[in-house]
Amino acid sequence: MLRLPDNFQHFDEERKEGFLEVYEYKKQGKKVVGIYCSYTPWELIYAADAIPVSLCGGGSDTITFAETKLPSNLCPMVKSSFGAAASDNCPYFYFSDMVLAETTCDGKKKMYEMLGKLKPVHIMQLPPGRDSNMSLQFWYNEMVRAKEVIEETLGTTITEENLKAAIKLKNRERKAVLDFYKLGMLNPTPLSGYEMSTMVDATEYCFDIEENIKTLQQRTIKAKEEYETIYESKPKKPRILITGCPIGGVRDKIVARVEEMGADVVGLESCSGPREKKDLVDETKDPLWALAEKYLRVSCSVMSPNDERFEALDDFIHNYDVDGVIEVVLHACHTFAIEADMVKDYVMNEKNLSYICITTDYSETDSGQIDTRLEAFIEMIG
Repeated sequence: MLRLPDNFQHFDEERKEGFLEVYEYKKQGKKVVGIYCSYTPWELIYAADAIPVSLCGGGSDTITFAETKLPSNLCPMVKSSFGAAASDNCPYFYFSDMVLAETTCDGKKKMYEMLGKLKPVHIMQLPPGRDSNMSLQFWYNEMVRAKEVIEETLGTTITEENLKAAIKLKNRERKAVLDFYKLGMLNPTPLSGYEMSTMVDATEYCFDIEENIKTLQQRTIKAKEEYETIYESKPKKPRILITGCPIGGVRDKIVARVEEMGADVVGLESCSGPREKKDLVDETKDPLWALAEKYLRVSCSVMSPNDERFEALDDFIHNYDVDGVIEVVLHACHTFAIEADMVKDYVMNEKNLSYICITTDYSETDSGQIDTRLEAFIEMIG
């Protein structure tokens, strides 16, 4: 029976609104598929006439609950995600008919096994690298398998026609997001990095793609007009690129603070930025094969080697006129932590730019220390 969780009345108003919104969709007979990562093919879900939604994993309030089951020294994003789901604090997990997951880190893939006791969970197995034809063939096979599991779990059929239509629609949204992020190329930028990242994150919880496209396009046009009339003549500030792990749970204590200290965050080379959106799905090919090619190009540190990430860094540094790079690494995120040394060498020695690495979690205990380091970093640049 469709119902709200027993602890619904104890939620804050924002969380209640989230529950009620998805509840209405469910009452209309819509299926909901929860996702966690940039490797997940949204198009398969749309083609199944279902709603894809990013599951909660950016807050500290559910970590205590998670640590009753998970190690305390695990990545905060994994703990937050599990805690939100298992405690019924995430409306999107609560109403999900299934979860489409992926093996982007050891912590998440084992956490998914635990979530599988609560909901149907299908885990797409990523190849460890992308350099061989075998990797692409393997990932294509995972696309086929995911399609079949979605069809079976949701009791639907994903037609080639619907899949091609979903690819075109999602490509249009990617173009709108990319144009929006390109506002950071303007100097000085008319939008803060904080607003850009929060606005794009918000589109993942608006289930009308056409509305998302319209909202992004309108804000892009308005910001360009503001640049020409207001911002173009304003003093320029140090221009910062944020790279590394997803920043959703640390946006306030890093991105917001950097901008309060007098710098502009002009780009996000992370899963919270255009990492998944920087190229489109080829609309001329077999749709499943095109999806496999596109999603295998996502430049996450889980891939070895990960040359695509350094190509992306090069593009950002050149096109966004970057003065300094801040790398954000979440505790226990081993692949990004190790890759950070390569990024440091690349930024400082090859690009001759300032670099700092901030290793943190979702708590506020290190905020003072981070402030001190960021202030020194921005002062050194400016």
